[in-house]
Amino acid sequence: MEEKKFDKNSIIGFGLIFIIIMWMMYNTRQNDAKEVAEKAKQEKIDAIKKSKEVKTKQLVETAIDSTINDTVKLQKLQGALGSFAYSATLPTAKEGFTTIENELVKITVANKGGAISEAILKKFEKFKKGSGQLVELIKNNNANLNITLQTSDNRVLNTKDLFFEPTLTKVGANQVLSMKLKTGPNEFLEYQYALQPDKYMLDFDVRSQGLSKALNTSKPANLDWDLKTYRNEKSITYEDRYAEIYFEHKDGKIDYAGLGAQEDKDLEKATFIAYKQHFFSSILLSSTPIEGASVHSTKLVIDAKKDTVFTKQFKSTLPLAFKNGELDYKMNWYFGPTDYKVLKTYDRNIEKIVPLGWGIFGWINRFIFIPLFGFLGSFLSYGIAIIIFTFLIKLAMSPITFKSFLSQAKMKVLRPEITELGEKYKKDAVKKQQETMKLYNKAGVNPMAGCIPALIQLPFMYASFQFFPSAFELRQKSFLWADDLSSFDQVIKLPFNIPLYGDHVSLFPIMAAIAIFFYMKMTSGDNQMAQPQQEGMPDMTKIMKMMIYISPIMMLIFFNSYGSGLSLYNFMSNLITIGIMLVIKKYFIDSDKIHAQIQENKTKPVKEGKFQKKLREVMEQAEEQKKLKK
Repeated sequence: MEEKKFDKNSIIGFGLIFIIIMWMMYNTRQNDAKEVAEKAKQEKIDAIKKSKEVKTKQLVETAIDSTINDTVKLQKLQGALGSFAYSATLPTAKEGFTTIENELVKITVANKGGAISEAILKKFEKFKKGSGQLVELIKNNNANLNITLQTSDNRVLNTKDLFFEPTLTKVGANQVLSMKLKTGPNEFLEYQYALQPDKYMLDFDVRSQGLSKALNTSKPANLDWDLKTYRNEKSITYEDRYAEIYFEHKDGKIDYAGLGAQEDKDLEKATFIAYKQHFFSSILLSSTPIEGASVHSTKLVIDAKKDTVFTKQFKSTLPLAFKNGELDYKMNWYFGPTDYKVLKTYDRNIEKIVPLGWGIFGWINRFIFIPLFGFLGSFLSYGIAIIIFTFLIKLAMSPITFKSFLSQAKMKVLRPEITELGEKYKKDAVKKQQETMKLYNKAGVNPMAGCIPALIQLPFMYASFQFFPSAFELRQKSFLWADDLSSFDQVIKLPFNIPLYGDHVSLFPIMAAIAIFFYMKMTSGDNQMAQPQQEGMPDMTKIMKMMIYISPIMMLIFFNSYGSGLSLYNFMSNLITIGIMLVIKKYFIDSDKIHAQIQENKTKPVKEGKFQKKLREVMEQAEEQKKLKK
């Protein structure tokens, strides 16, 4: 038996493999070392943070402990808080709360931290109508408001850990709550809340007095605002889809973040930051544009069956600049519905957080859909309002629909002649195109006339996809079997989950799917008869046959968990369009008359338009080049 030997190539191959393995082992060790170092660094940071929290907790306990001698207490507090120890010695330096409220909102502010600990909307219920549970935007420590203070003696203090002194007064019909973090009788950091009757927005002033010596004012004080948003709607996945951060720049431009799993954005000069929870929002506004602000969003709904309490974690950092050694910011809080009409009443541009679409889609929603639907909803039930609304929109667009069908009818009459030209010039595509265009010109038929009306209708269709999910009026409004037109209309609960579809069956999407099936069945038949197969082009007949079945299936899948108001609109839209088509075909389209008109047009001199002339010249040039090549 011949002994096997390693040739030169084998030795080189094994050598390269060895080098690669060693390199991988080296990198692995480097990465492991890096991870260990980062872990140790993070543990150190966490330990320091925990130490500070423990220290703060001890200070709070010291401040409220009545058994400790006042002198000993003051010494301990001064050792950690410096001049801010004064606030911890006041009678109000203990767990306590003050409430201000009107007909719409109830706001509770805590002594510790001076921030809002509860924000309850008194007119709205969560999940479903009659649940008895009011919408609570802030509760059980899901929100945090903190200003990081750097003192002149190199301390770093957090307002969330310190006690504010509350003073509640009434100025006319307004309730004014002053929360002061004091360093002396007349030196303090103040949060001032002012609530007017019948308003969702309250004034929020942040100012300091006499703190220029106590604080290091060379750098801005960071205001951190965090909110872990509670679920308020029946479908947490649907609510999560529309939960995001909106913010406005100084120039009035509105931007947003929060559609992905995690997202960070830096702001140039922010005038408001809105934490939008689909149908409810918490908004912080500032009269003074804030430079260098940043926002962060984290998605909390990973598994809709397990993650059922919160939708998003929102965080913002706003650097508050000192002026002449003091803070002075005129701000506002809005806690209320994401209702376009309500938001617009405040004249602060915050109605733009309602996603109505950009450009022409937004114009259609703002100037047609919102006024018209608002008018109908003022005296009709919202289900009936959707039906009448759809009918009026389709009726207004019926002239466009008529032009589209008329164009199809003309093309249908010309189809035999176009087919004949195709056979005659089947070996010369350019010549066939030229002769086809001549036939169109002589007959007075524009082949694009059927496409343009359809394109005109597209913006209205897209605008409806933006309008209905944002229509606050539909929230918890019932119609027929749907108990909430802003959510899905479940008629059957499935014992299992179907990927992309869900664990329930909604009826309006099924009806919309059936309507779109028959609509496409009718229109595709006319298109196939009107448009002959073009050489070198895909077979549109086959594509349309596929779309007849694909479109209804897509409707079923994607609309099963959407708001039933949108599905009802799509059902009625296709149903009304089918009715208009039948009326037009029966009473307005006469193939014999159209044929006679086309034959008459052929006898008349043809006036060539600029576009047609240019197209003819291009084709003639192509024909000449072809002859030269031959």
